[in-house]
Amino acid sequence: MMPETASAPTFTVWNDELRLLVRVAAAIAGSTEEGIRRALAEAIAVRTPWVEEVILQSYLFAGFPRALNAAREWRRLSGASAPHTDADAHEASAAAWRAAGETTCARVYGDFYDPLRRNIRQLHPALDDWMIVEGYGKVLSRPALDLPRRECCIVAACLAAGQDRQLHAHLHGALNVGAAPDDLREVLTSLAGVVPDEAVVRGHHLLSRVLGA
Repeated sequence: MMPETASAPTFTVWNDELRLLVRVAAAIAGSTEEGIRRALAEAIAVRTPWVEEVILQSYLFAGFPRALNAAREWRRLSGASAPHTDADAHEASAAAWRAAGETTCARVYGDFYDPLRRNIRQLHPALDDWMIVEGYGKVLSRPALDLPRRECCIVAACLAAGQDRQLHAHLHGALNVGAAPDDLREVLTSLAGVVPDEAVVRGHHLLSRVLGA
């Protein structure tokens, strides 16, 4: 069980750009190639670095094949070229990723960070290490997209993938890093047409439980 209140000051991050971003995240995680193409076409007006960060982080939640297909489609639709280099992806040592990952994961999980680490280590120590270094460090600590918006996109991806346990955790996580409850209601509502209607309803029920409503 995750904490039921946010541990960071809340602020509204919702706007039309985020609406389009969460639809992209959900489409990559759960839609057909046509659905992904449609969501990316809608997101052309969104600042390019934000869209690319959502595509990059999607490999954690949807796997490399979907992330690669989304990146290929984004290059075609947007006309934006890939950067020549990416300093954040080429650390000489994993130490920086580990330190950043521990900080980011602790922000997301709050008081439940230590129990989380123990639980994941009991599943397999490699999963614990990869979660921190690869997931929360190398990917989710990248500076091009702030953590509240990242968490909103993770919520969308978990809902689209039907991963309710992870959805529950990341609804709490989004609150913990400062997203407002109304932001999360908007995230779920905005996914109509990308995920099945019953999934949207299920997401709202779960959010109500998280908020204690």
